[in-house]
Order: sequence, then C-alpha cells, then structure tokens
Amino acid sequence: MGLQVLWSFGLACLDIYALRRKRDLQNPILVSLFVVGDWVTATLSLAAACSSAGIVVLYARDLTVCATSKRLTCNRYQVSVAMAFLTWVLTAMSSHVMFWILASV
Repeated sequence: MGLQVLWSFGLACLDIYALRRKRDLQNPILVSLFVVGDWVTATLSLAAACSSAGIVVLYARDLTVCATSKRLTCNRYQVSVAMAFLTWVLTAMSSHVMFWILASV
C-alpha cells in the first residue's frame, strides 16, 4: 500500500501544479502513463488484499490462533482486510475512469 500512497500523492502534486500553472493534462502520452500506473497499483492492491485475507483465514480458521490467544484481536485484522478490498475497489474504479479518459483524448 506504500506504492499506492506514493502514486496518489504524486498525482495530487501534479494536479495542483497543473491547476496553478493553468496547464492542460490531456496529453495522450501522459494520460496513458496514468492509466498504466492506475492498473499497476490496482493489481498490486488486489494482491495485497488477497494475501492479507489468506493470512486472516489461516489464523482464524485453520490454526485457531484467534480463539486461543486473548492478546491477539483478529477483528482488527478482518477490518483491515475489508478496508484493503475497499481500497482495491476504489482504485479499480479510478483506473476504469482513466481508461475512458484515455479513450476520449
């Protein structure tokens, strides 16, 4: 998810720069770079969410670590996995919108 934060921060800085300088970002090469970047971050966030879900299932169901250990709160892990999948859904929607912007340029 660190790459996702860096990618989003870079795009936000580029948007602020373009708004201050009144520049147009509708260059086909630049938009295609954004599309590929969004696809890569969407794929990586899906992989991270799926692997985290696998670890939660391993701890909660297979090893029963959550039932035996009182210090380990598995509910937090489950909530974080749900948020990771929510992040993936939002990133996938963003990459889909960027694809349609690329088609319109």
